[in-house]
Amino acid sequence: MQIKEDVLAYVRETYHVDIEYLWKRSPGSGIFRHADNRKWFAALLIATKKSLGLSEEGDLELLNVKVGDAYLLDTLAGQEGFFRGYHMSKGHWLSIALDGTVPLSTICRLIDESFLLTASKAKQQKLRPPRDWLIPANPKYYDIEHAFDDTDVLNWKQGRGIKVKDTVYMYVASPVSAILYKATVIETDIPYRYTDTNLDIKALMRIHLEKRYAPEEFPLETLKEYGVSTIRGPRGIPERLKERLS
Repeated sequence: MQIKEDVLAYVRETYHVDIEYLWKRSPGSGIFRHADNRKWFAALLIATKKSLGLSEEGDLELLNVKVGDAYLLDTLAGQEGFFRGYHMSKGHWLSIALDGTVPLSTICRLIDESFLLTASKAKQQKLRPPRDWLIPANPKYYDIEHAFDDTDVLNWKQGRGIKVKDTVYMYVASPVSAILYKATVIETDIPYRYTDTNLDIKALMRIHLEKRYAPEEFPLETLKEYGVSTIRGPRGIPERLKERLS
């Protein structure tokens, strides 16, 4: 069926992975897996329709993918063309009928999610979508209040997990105690080594200023209303606070 061929082509072109046919008893079934950790991210299986709870006779080609959101898994499993994981963990895997019921765009999106969920930590970090961070800046060690006076680009201590295209909101510590800047990360892993009793820098990132905030807009007292009471290192941002900052 064409939908199956389209899926095989998508995986090959997007992830440079070909299907592996492993079972002599089911020569039409196969798996797709990561080259590094060897984990499966999808499986092409053939099931009888009756084994899936359908009333018709005959077989049905399925694509099994991993789903990280339990609510999404429950929701999809109740829709036409989807079943709880056939021959796999029904709490984490979803079977998709390859009979044209489910649009190719939806199948590809679920393959992408499964690929990321089953990837190694290093690959997950590389492939993950851009994130938003709250990072500290101590005016005792750097004149951060005037750092962007003559430039929109600044080298800054790189926090663990931060990568290019991430957004950083810079919280300037006491006596300012407020978020002053929003910036986009444009380069990471710039070699740099500095250590003293108060600071340990192993690499720098280059950031581009996107927005300034007045100290009274997002002081620490306001951040506490969103559950942010301390900013000692890079941390995520509550969704409600991110909406206000944007």
